[in-house]
Formats: sequence, C-alpha cells, structure tokens
Amino acid sequence: MVTSPQLFAPEAGFFLGCNYWASHAGTAMWHDWRPEVVAEDFRLLAQSGIEVLRVFPLWPDFQPLQALTGYTQSFVEMRFGEQPLPPTPAGRAGVDEEMVERFRTLCRLAAENRLRLIVGLVTGWMSSRMYVPPAFERVNVITDATAVKWELRMVRYLVRALKDCPAIAAWDLGNECNCMAAPVSADEAWCWSNAIATAIHQEDPTRPVVSGMHSLVCDGGSWKISDQAEVTDVLCTHPYPLFTPHCALDPINTLRNAFHAAAETCLYRDVGGVPAFVEEAGSLGPSLSSEKVAAAYLNNMLWNTFAHHCRGLLWWCAHDQTQLPHPPYDWVAIERELGLLRPDREAKPTLHTLKAFGAMLDRIGLRRLPPFRRDAVMILTQDQDQWGIAYAGFLLAKQALFDLEFQYADQELKPANFYLLPSIRGTRVLPARRYRELLAAVREGATLFVTSDGGALEPFNPVFGVDIATVSRAVAETSIRSVEHHFELSCRSEFQIDLVNRDAEILAVNRAGAPIFSCRRYGKGQVLFLAAPIEQAAATTPRAFLPGGGELYQLYALAAQKAGVRRRVFRTNPQLTLTEHEIDADTLLVIAVNNTPVALVDEIAATPGWKFDSMLRGESPVRSSFTVPGNSGVILKFRRMPLK
Repeated sequence: MVTSPQLFAPEAGFFLGCNYWASHAGTAMWHDWRPEVVAEDFRLLAQSGIEVLRVFPLWPDFQPLQALTGYTQSFVEMRFGEQPLPPTPAGRAGVDEEMVERFRTLCRLAAENRLRLIVGLVTGWMSSRMYVPPAFERVNVITDATAVKWELRMVRYLVRALKDCPAIAAWDLGNECNCMAAPVSADEAWCWSNAIATAIHQEDPTRPVVSGMHSLVCDGGSWKISDQAEVTDVLCTHPYPLFTPHCALDPINTLRNAFHAAAETCLYRDVGGVPAFVEEAGSLGPSLSSEKVAAAYLNNMLWNTFAHHCRGLLWWCAHDQTQLPHPPYDWVAIERELGLLRPDREAKPTLHTLKAFGAMLDRIGLRRLPPFRRDAVMILTQDQDQWGIAYAGFLLAKQALFDLEFQYADQELKPANFYLLPSIRGTRVLPARRYRELLAAVREGATLFVTSDGGALEPFNPVFGVDIATVSRAVAETSIRSVEHHFELSCRSEFQIDLVNRDAEILAVNRAGAPIFSCRRYGKGQVLFLAAPIEQAAATTPRAFLPGGGELYQLYALAAQKAGVRRRVFRTNPQLTLTEHEIDADTLLVIAVNNTPVALVDEIAATPGWKFDSMLRGESPVRSSFTVPGNSGVILKFRRMPLK
C-alpha cells in the first residue's frame, strides 16, 4: 500500500491548505459530479500554494439508506430508495459504489496536483445544515444503535476501499460531529468517537485519525479534549471569533483574535498530549471584515500558529458559493463568500497571503521550527470557565514576555519552576492530592502564583501568609495599586476578598490600602496570591488587551520576575510578542510578531552573553530598533558571545 508522508510526524513541517467543496456545486458536488471542474479547481489551488485539502464524502450521498416500514410503521428493511441493497461488500455496508468511484477520481486528481487529503468520513453536519441518510433523519445519530451500526459499516468500507489512494494523508472522524445530535453524555460521546476511530484504525493502521471536532472542553461538557485525545491521534481547532466565547470582543486584526487560533490549539495539544492543528479558520466573510483585513488577520494567525508549534492551518474554504440556490447557501449569508477564490476563479487577498507565507518558509528553509521556550505551567481548575481563563492567561503571559504550557487539574503535575492557578472559583478547585503535589513542588523551589475569583484552597492561611477575612459580593471594580512597582490597575470582579497580612510581603494594595497581592517564602520556593480574577476579567472585557485597555499583564510580569523568569531576548511594546527557538546551544531564533494593523518600531535586545546576528526574515535593524509590519512577523537570529 502506498501512503502519503505523515502530516503530523515530529519531523514534519508546517503545512498550509483549505477545506474543499467543488466550485460549481458546493455540498451538491457528488450528485452534480463534474470531474473536469474538480481538476481545474485542484490545478489552481496547487498553483497558488495550497498543499493540503480537507474533503468530505457527504453522508447521505455515500450511504443513501431508506428505512422501509410495514404494519404500524414497524421496520422491515434498508434499501436504496426502492432498490434492494446489492449483495456486494458495498451493498452490505449500505454504500453507493458510484460515489466511491467519484471519490477515487478526486483522490487521483489530488495526487496529480501533489495535493494531500484529510478525509472527513462521517459528514452529517456541514455549514449550518444537517445531511443525514433518510433512514436516520429522526434519530440521534450518536447514540442510536442502528444508526451507529451503519455508520461503522460505511466507515470501514470507505477506508478499506480508498486506503490505497496515495493522496490521502489522514482520516477524520467527520465534520464537527458533536453538532450532529441533541446533547449527549460524555460517555456516549466517548463511545461513539472510540467506535469510529477504532473502525478506521482496523482498516488502515498506517494513517493518523483526526478528531474533526470543534469547541472541546476540559471538563463540564460532553465532548472533552482528553477523551478525543485518548481515541484519536490528532486534535484540531475551528477558531472562528464569531462562534467562540470571548473572541468577538475586539477588532479581528488586533491581539485578542490574532492569537485565538494559536491559544486554542496550544490548549488542545497540551491538555490532550497529542499533535493539534488549525483545521478550519476564516473571517466569515465581508459582513464581518473586509477582504484586506481578512488577509491581514490570516497573516497574523499564520505567524502565531507557526511560532507556537501548531502543525498546520486550513482556511475555510476554497471557493465562494454565491451562485448556489440550495441550502445552506440559501439560508445562511455567511456561508456564501468564504472562499480563497471568487466564482470567476480570481484569487482573493487571503489566497495570496497563504501562498506568500509558504513561499517565505521555503525560501528560508524553515518549514520545521524548533520548539518554542515555555516558562510556566498554567493549571486550569474545576468550576471555572476553562477556555476563557486559558485564553486570557495565554495572552497576559505573551504581553508579559513569557510563554505557558497548559494542563488540567485532574492530570499528573507537569514539572516546572513556575506554576499558575488562574482565577480559581468554587469549592472544587483541584483535588487535594494535586494541591499537595503542587505545594511539594514549591517546597523544592518552584513558584506558585494564584489569582482568585473566590475559590477555596485549603490549607490556605499558613501557606500564603495572609488570612482571608471576608468574601462578599463586589460593588465596584477591584483596585490593584503598587507605588514600588509603578502600577495602578483595576479589574471587574464578582467578589471582594478582604485580606489580613500575617507574614507575607505585600506587593500591592486595594483602594482602601488593604493587602490584595502578596508573596511569601514556602520552603525553598515562594507563593504569590492575588485577590482578583484578572484572567476572568480580561477574558470578558472588550479591548482589555489593546493599548490603554488596563495593562493587567503587568501583574503577570511581576509574578514572572519573582519566579526568576528571564528571557534571552526582550522588547518593550506588549503588542509585539516573541517566541524563542533554540537551534543549538549557541544559536537562537526569535520570532517577533506584530499583533496590530500598523507597523511597529521597537527595540529588541539580548541579555549579556547573546548578540544579534542576522535577519532570516525582515528589515535589518537601525542600531537596535527593528521594524515589524502590521499583522506580520520577522525572524531574528542571535548568537552566544564567546567567553573572554
């Protein structure tokens, strides 16, 4: 059997692509099959720098089952309309062989254009419309035993029939299958995902299986990051600002949304412990941003996902669908103008952006980037908005010039010198055994930084050196002031937490002059406590990450300083973010990304012992001042200076 190179292997490079429906028909492409159109689509996409396509065998087209009934609507048999299922392997799987041959032709055309394919096998949800075989239109297709049996038969047949197609690089459970049915339990979601993934692996153990889901959670929902990572090989994100909480608060071409894809993909990868990539991304059309802004947004997203070791990015989608009369294009305005190519096949600015980014990486020979330095572990806890807290914490850390790794409270403690427990809330923050492990790490020298949204940690007083005197509903924003550290900040908070000092160092006080931010030695390490949920506040406050938006990142910067975090390369503007990538002991690459729409000029300097060497991408500096174009990035090389 011939297979494509592994997209997600450790040695694989960053890939670029898009999701694909045929330009002439959209979701109707399998019935209105025109291979000559698909061939021209593929030629133009490949010529424009597209490397990977995600494609979809639409479920009712490939398994057009009709459940025929008799007396009192009792089930009699499955048929293709009025025709009996043929006594063939395809017939026994309920699969239309003509559709499979059409898909095989699509695979051949992809191979001819050196395009690799990710195949979404159970595509019953697409672009705001359900597509289900007539037999299953009124059942829960995730939990109904009969529906699942036929899904498994279809999946096994399709994989067995198509696995010799060299263009196929990965299988996908299906498009956002967590949208295909009414709410299900976490156990039911796991059982369905495990059944489909197992069926794929049985037929083709050589290719990875991608989850295909969106909006996964750490806890508190049915479709969990850890569950999907347990049963599939690769996780994916679908980071649309309009549909994701806490994202559509700021302009799309500013820092919050510039990092949406990278932050969510890092969260999935870190908590799941498997590779993750951006499987769908887009601006959702001209009603939400101009074409020029959409291209700038994409460019910023590409720089940030590349720098943060997200494996690739696929745009939604290849073609505009403005001419199609059928649903979902007739129903939903934002489904019509999402393409990289217009109906006349003219390339949009987004396609030029994708091509230019890939060409830039190839020109400098940097498709595969060394891992980026991470300085802290953020532990997401129970009874909180984990996505919102993770997202805001990620951004605050970026502005404070350090990088995070995520884990969830029920996972084994990751080794680190710096831990954050952000915006803790409720009475079930984390298991007692995990808290004891965390305190043991602090006693051995780590730093723990806790921010509170009224959450309970016990023991508390003897650990942090302050007493919580009272907790009450807040009637005003929480004030955080420090003369010594030159900040006066405020944040929205549901609770007012009144502290009394025992034996801690007080780093900041509130409006009344009472302690609000403390630091105390604990064994060989130290603990910091902030009686304000700055992550929750930043997540829910519009423009919190823009200039003049509150600068809560200063509290993260102070905590990192206390923890001894010291990067090798610095900048001054918090809208300019850096990642450090060590090539070897004496060579460091730094990716500097400007997360604003206007060019920034900033001083980028190294610590003693390191010296700027050259630009891999970007304008050479004037002295130590570097210019970074708006919504773009530059790549700098630094060398270790020889000892005198």
